[in-house]
Amino acid sequence: MKEKQFLTGAEVVVKACIDAGAKMMFGYPITPGTEILSHWIREAQTDKSLKYLQTEDEIAAGFCVCGAVLAGEKAFTATAGPGTVLMQDALSMADGMRLPVVVIVVQRGGPSSGTVIYSQQEVNLAIHGGNGEGLRLVYSPSNLSELYEYTRLAFNNAWKYNFPTVVLSDGFLMKTRQLVDLDFKIKNFSAEPIISENTQKNIRNIYTFEEELGEKLAQDKKDFEKMGSEVIKSEVFCGRGQVATCPYFDELIIAHGIVAGAAKEAVDELQKAGKKVGLFRPITLSPFPKDELNKLAKSVKKIFIVESSMGQLRDLVKQNLDAAIEVDGLYKPAEGIEAEEVVKLFE
Repeated sequence: MKEKQFLTGAEVVVKACIDAGAKMMFGYPITPGTEILSHWIREAQTDKSLKYLQTEDEIAAGFCVCGAVLAGEKAFTATAGPGTVLMQDALSMADGMRLPVVVIVVQRGGPSSGTVIYSQQEVNLAIHGGNGEGLRLVYSPSNLSELYEYTRLAFNNAWKYNFPTVVLSDGFLMKTRQLVDLDFKIKNFSAEPIISENTQKNIRNIYTFEEELGEKLAQDKKDFEKMGSEVIKSEVFCGRGQVATCPYFDELIIAHGIVAGAAKEAVDELQKAGKKVGLFRPITLSPFPKDELNKLAKSVKKIFIVESSMGQLRDLVKQNLDAAIEVDGLYKPAEGIEAEEVVKLFE
């Protein structure tokens, strides 16, 4: 059993990658994710089995990971903001070739270079960036313990199901330092070469006929939906001490990532004031927990989306919501959200 350790988010990511069996990181420094690369390099100074390469840019880093996983190496990269944009070409190739590429995305404010601090504005990029259908597994952790857990799961599920996987973090979470429980028991999924000198295997990335590509994407979609039934994760928060009445709400807050922490505090305050309010938190943004959302929404009269974006989570929710429910919200692109601001929505 591992003792709790006092770590930053970047240190948590590095420990999770090492514990997942990763041996190689390709990266290019970009705030607020640079510390992942620097902490990995620090670990590699003492553990000679760990390798790294600082590439000339994020484009190269993404394609290097693609090449490494083809050779059977558990490799990964980390990026943020403009780097996430540049990495879409490699991620599109990983989509098309079904490569187990793992990317840690540390969101920062846009548009363009924007701010170097924090946002939740890279949801669309993480899921649908590039020319493809968005067949990527995307986790949105809310705290450092989850950051460790879902980074571990990212490697396992990427290699088990052969879909690129993104851990969608943010600048605040990456800079946070707190006691973290790293006692997450999971057996690592093994990595095997996808191509080698002893195998003749053609993994196509170019299709001459539209019908061929259509058939390939239809099969990929089928596999992705099958994977979803096994990996989809979400959380329903009923308020501390209110489990007996869960999950019957008149009004529902939906938030993801670090913003969900503020939303939980707001739910506690609102329930103390006599309001029947709960929180739904999608942990996998892709595949989205549609069935869980719609089951919960049956008794809900109004939904409030709370996010550090102009509506990227809102659009995801509306795409997956079956019932005609009024949707309102608090949208603060690239700004932190406090519990008091969420409470004011209900005044």
